[in-house]
Amino acid sequence: MALITTGKSFIRALEKSGALAVYAPLEGGFEGRYQRRLRAAGYTTVSITAKGLGDPAAYLTGIHGVRPPHLGKKNMGKSAAVGDVYYLPPLVNYQLSALYPNSKGLVLWIIEGIILSSQEVEYLTTLPQQEPRVKVILEMGGDRAFRWQPLTETLPGLISVANV
Repeated sequence: MALITTGKSFIRALEKSGALAVYAPLEGGFEGRYQRRLRAAGYTTVSITAKGLGDPAAYLTGIHGVRPPHLGKKNMGKSAAVGDVYYLPPLVNYQLSALYPNSKGLVLWIIEGIILSSQEVEYLTTLPQQEPRVKVILEMGGDRAFRWQPLTETLPGLISVANV
């Protein structure tokens, strides 16, 4: 049972703050271990990348339209020249509706979070307050050891870097 006991401080910090910024060693492997610890504690995890996310509010909690790549083909007829719009359900609401009854909640593990703007990170910090069953983990970069801090503590640094 060492697997569950070694991740308790991480899980406690996530439950307390709702959104964490993590810094993992660049050689990898730590993300999977901590995701496994979250699943063992009763959470459902969803891994997504911040690249191509677009508007996080629309992608995570609202119905949003996407256009698939056209691959050089042109549509003949009355449809748009760039292709049809396909509407997708919101990721968070769809996953919450499919949760097991005994699940503690949904953890969004977002990699490459360093590319997000300060407004997008701020939205991700407020998402657990809007929906208490949702927790957010945002990978903000690399470090020598796996460490985490509340995502709200990273906001002043993001804002000062963006204004320079």
